[in-house]
Amino acid sequence: MLWIKALHIVFVTSWFAGLFYLPRIFVNLAMAAPESVTERARLLLMARKLYRFMTLLAVPALALGLWLWLGYGIGQGPGNGWLHAKLALVLVLLGYHAVCGHLLKQFERHAPTPGHVWFRWFNEAPVLLLLGSVILVVVKPF
Repeated sequence: MLWIKALHIVFVTSWFAGLFYLPRIFVNLAMAAPESVTERARLLLMARKLYRFMTLLAVPALALGLWLWLGYGIGQGPGNGWLHAKLALVLVLLGYHAVCGHLLKQFERHAPTPGHVWFRWFNEAPVLLLLGSVILVVVKPF
C-alpha cells in the first residue's frame, strides 16, 4: 500500500504543477498584444502541450486514489467524513481542469476571454484546493 500512496502523491503533485502553471500562461496570453502573433503562438503551443501533459498525469493520480480508497478501504467506516470532503475537492479540481481546457480552446479560437487580472485570481484556486486537500488527508478534522 505504501508504494501506491507514494505513486499517488507523485502523480498528484505533478498534476498540480500543471494546474499551477497553465493559468499563469493564460495571464501571459491575456496580456499579449493582438499584433504579437509569434508570442501568442508560442504561448498557445506551451499551453496545449502542458494541458495534454497534465491530463495524462491526472489519470494515474485519480486511478491510484481510487485504488487506495476502494482497494485498501481507506476512509471507509465511521469517522471518515474527511474523505467525503476530499472527494468533493477532487471533483472541484476536475472541474477546474476542464475549465482550463475550455479557456485554452477560447484562446485558440481568438474568442473573448477574461482579462489578465481575472486569470491572476483564477490562478490561486488550485493553491486553496491543495491546501484544503492536504489538511483533510493529514489532519482528518471530521
